[in-house]
Amino acid sequence: MTANTPPAPSVHRRALITWLAVYPTITVALGLLGPATAHLPLLLRTLILTAIVVPTAAYALVPALMKANTALSRLSR
Repeated sequence: MTANTPPAPSVHRRALITWLAVYPTITVALGLLGPATAHLPLLLRTLILTAIVVPTAAYALVPALMKANTALSRLSR
């Protein structure tokens, strides 16, 4: 770690950031896909939902929120 690198956020903050990415994504996906997938078995609905939510959160939302967290941490110093 260099002098310009902020410390990694705590496990609690990382959990909150992950939740902030996952909860709204699941809510929106369920709202959009719910009616169209209601007739499918639960395991298939869950597969479709997680196939959308996990990559969206892991590759887009969590990194963006971590970047925002770093920027806010630098401002508060």
